Formats: sequence, structure tokens, C-alpha cells
Amino acid sequence: MIAKDFLAVAIFIIVGIAFSVISLLAAWFIRPHRPSEEKLTTYECGKDPVGPAWLQFRVGYYIYALVFLIFDVEAVFLFPWAAKLFGFSKNHSLAVLGFVDMVIFVAVLAVGLVWAYKKGVLEWK
Repeated sequence: MIAKDFLAVAIFIIVGIAFSVISLLAAWFIRPHRPSEEKLTTYECGKDPVGPAWLQFRVGYYIYALVFLIFDVEAVFLFPWAAKLFGFSKNHSLAVLGFVDMVIFVAVLAVGLVWAYKKGVLEWK
């Protein structure tokens, strides 16, 4: 019974992998391969590049971006939740469960924010 239930899932996985591999191989065989010096240079807004293409950025930029992304995702989850919470007003227990779940979610993110603040991640140097 279980094998029969997962047969459709297995077929979809096999077809998906096969389609991806066949598409990549076909593109690799069909494409023209004519490398030149101009094609291998770094492209910078139509101008000739100045200096090396590989620069090292401070890790603070990435950490700041990750902290922003975490709270941006929080906002994406928070707005639909707030809109839906009013729809649960008829079923009080479901509304309380939704509220408690979101309080836990926001609390975990708040702990992350406090940790980032104490580590000095949010200070722009």
C-alpha cells in the first residue's frame, strides 16, 4: 500500500531529474564554443575594467544584510498573519493558537536581534 502511494512521487522525481540532466547535456552539445579574450574579460557597465575583478569585502556587509533579510521575512509572515487573525474571531481557540505561534516566532527573532546587537553586528563601522 505504501509503495503504491509513493509510486507517483518517485515517477515525478525521476522525470524531473531526467529532464534536467537531458536539458543540460543537450545545451552543452548544441552550444557554440568560441572563447576569446573579449568574452573572458569582466563586464562593468560597458567600460573596460580597472583593477582586479576579485575584491574582498568586509564580512560586516553580509551580516548586516542577513539581519535585514531575517526581519524582512518576519514582516512577510507578520502581515498575512495579522489579517488572518481577525478571521479567526469566530473560533476563539484557533485565534489564541495563532497568536501564541506568532508570539513564539517573534520572540525567537527578538532573541536573534538581541544577540546581533550584543555582538556589535548592527554597528556600522
